[in-house]
Amino acid sequence: MENSNPGFIVIEGPIGAGKTSLAKRLAASFGTELLLEGPEENPFLERFYQNPRQAALPTQLHFLFQRARQLKDMCQTDMFCPVRIADFMMEKDKLFARINLDDDELRLYEQVYAQLTIDVPTPDLVIYLQAPAEVLMERVARRGIDYESNIQLDYLQRLSEGYIQFFHNFTASPLLIVNAAEIDLINNDKDYNVLLEQVRTHRRGRCYFNPMSFDM
Repeated sequence: MENSNPGFIVIEGPIGAGKTSLAKRLAASFGTELLLEGPEENPFLERFYQNPRQAALPTQLHFLFQRARQLKDMCQTDMFCPVRIADFMMEKDKLFARINLDDDELRLYEQVYAQLTIDVPTPDLVIYLQAPAEVLMERVARRGIDYESNIQLDYLQRLSEGYIQFFHNFTASPLLIVNAAEIDLINNDKDYNVLLEQVRTHRRGRCYFNPMSFDM
């Protein structure tokens, strides 16, 4: 088994799964900078949670341009960084678009997407954080972001199902699927250190990570 660290690590999962918190802790472990999604920079997001039907398209297009720009900047500035960590992957943009846009909006979105020149780097490892919608709802409520108070359980359920479907067929990178429902990767050092070892060593295919199974 190889011991070298993966060069580009992406953490993915639905809202409330813990992507950004885990990305920050991994960045501290590897001593590297972060590429964070920055939803607070999207001026349409609060309106989307208040009225999804009215604000879905501008919200989605803003995220599309933002993510494309971030990945472009990363490719230009981080060429010599030994490890790069992001809390999103470009493919998630289409996942959200299919859930949030109506048919006409989706066709327009896909036309815009097709016109973008996006040189997306392939991750050396994708970490997919999985949790039931009820757990996600609890975590969203706990972090207390005002505009997220309008998020509905059925929306988180649709997101969870969309992620499950997407990663069921995902083969572009090594995949680490993490049961994030019953563990605390931020405050529990034991759980985190076991995951960190998996991150350092997982190099091919998919692996299911559930630290509860290590408790003997």
